[in-house]
Amino acid sequence: MRILVTGGLGTVGAGLIGELRGRGHHVASCDVQHQADEIGFSVGTDVAVPLYARCDVGEFRQIERVLEKMGPFDYVYHCAAEFGRWNGEDFYERLWATNAIGTKNIIRLQERLGFRLVHFSSSEVYGDWPNIMVESVMDDHEIKQMNDYAMTKWVNEMQIRNSAIMYGTQSVVVRLFNTYGPGEYYSPYRSVNCRFLYCALNGLPWTVFRGHQRTSTYLADTVRTLANISENFKAGETYNIGGNQLHSIEELSDTVLLVTGADPGLVRYKESEVLTTTTKKVDATKSVRDLGHKNSYSLEDGMRLTADWMRKVYGLLKK
Repeated sequence: MRILVTGGLGTVGAGLIGELRGRGHHVASCDVQHQADEIGFSVGTDVAVPLYARCDVGEFRQIERVLEKMGPFDYVYHCAAEFGRWNGEDFYERLWATNAIGTKNIIRLQERLGFRLVHFSSSEVYGDWPNIMVESVMDDHEIKQMNDYAMTKWVNEMQIRNSAIMYGTQSVVVRLFNTYGPGEYYSPYRSVNCRFLYCALNGLPWTVFRGHQRTSTYLADTVRTLANISENFKAGETYNIGGNQLHSIEELSDTVLLVTGADPGLVRYKESEVLTTTTKKVDATKSVRDLGHKNSYSLEDGMRLTADWMRKVYGLLKK
């Protein structure tokens, strides 16, 4: 199959490309940076088969050109997005342009070109739902979104539903829960797992907000499940993709101390973080049933593997 992955330089996008190509699919990608293997739209291309394009999905002309010049595609995995609650606060202009307008651009082109869409939403759409987060919660209850990032992701889901009703487009929505692992490069806006590990390995302090619980999903497990959608595509479905081990943020921090040997004095504790979901209890039954989702590692094992990868990437000596 011919597949386009938007946001192909991102943590999940890059892992997904590797998984899909490993299964023999022709996979192209796009993102906002220049790369050596990219197509040169006006200046010519210096590689035999360009598999990458520079593209801002928030600009219709740019994503239209990618789909027309590098397609046709059977599937588009739409990973491109501004990610995370605090990133959305600090860069809200790009958040809304990329997530809301960018996804609408993809949908308009889907209506014209007919490809199947796999759209990446987020567990953030569940707000502070106090019970188990089953996919049907959003249909049965009015959820108050707790930040701009969550708002944009729920807007995307409504955009996709409306297009399916009006134009018969075929899409699947995935809601990811706290994905981490080798391949997630540090920034202060990345997952809490990534941030804690990076700080521990570099002797930097980190802050733990008490009273929050999460599951953690190992990146390789997430991308394997995502790739399976192309082999069992069910238009109109929504899937939670998450871990099966609920842990507190305090327990996550303790695991980081265990696998890195960092000084416990680096940890700072504060009370619950404002406008942040208290507990995310995920039900991933549907993704297990339809997509073969599984969690291959315990939190400790997954964090240990990620710490080893970080040491290599950042040139850190093992303690």
